[in-house]
Amino acid sequence: MAGHALLAILALLLLVAAGTDLRSRTIANGLNLLIALLAPAYWWATGLSFWPDMALQLALAACVFGLFAFMFAMGWMGGGDVKLLAALALWLPLYSVVKLLIGMSLLGGLLTLGFVAVHRLRKLKTMPEIPYGVAIACAGLWVIGERYLNQFA
Repeated sequence: MAGHALLAILALLLLVAAGTDLRSRTIANGLNLLIALLAPAYWWATGLSFWPDMALQLALAACVFGLFAFMFAMGWMGGGDVKLLAALALWLPLYSVVKLLIGMSLLGGLLTLGFVAVHRLRKLKTMPEIPYGVAIACAGLWVIGERYLNQFA
C-alpha cells in the first residue's frame, strides 16, 4: 500500500518536473533531490533487501548519471535532465530503466522535431531549447503506469 502511495507521489513529481521544464527550461535541484530521497522509502515499502538489491539500485543510478553526465559535458543534455534521470533510476529495476531510456529517446525525438518545426515556422535564428524533462517525465509515467495497465491486457 505504501509503495503505491509513493509511486503516486513520484508520478506527481514527474508532472511537476515536466511542467517546470516546459515553462522555464529548468528542473529544480530540490525537485530532483526529493525524487532521489524518496527512493529509499520506496525500497523499504516494497521489501528490497539491503544487499544486493539496494546496492544494485545505487549502482544503476550511478551508471545512468555517469552516462548522461558525459552527454551534459558534450552539450547534448541539460544538467537538470541528467539529475532527473539518475533520481528516477533509483526507483526502477534495470529492465524498466532500459524501457525508460528507449521511451525517453523516442518521445524526445518527437518533441525535438516539433520544437524545430515551430522554430523554423517562426523563422527564428536561435537554436531551439528542447524541454527534454517532458520526454523523461512522460517515459517515466509510462514505465510506472505500465504495470497497472498491463493487468487488463
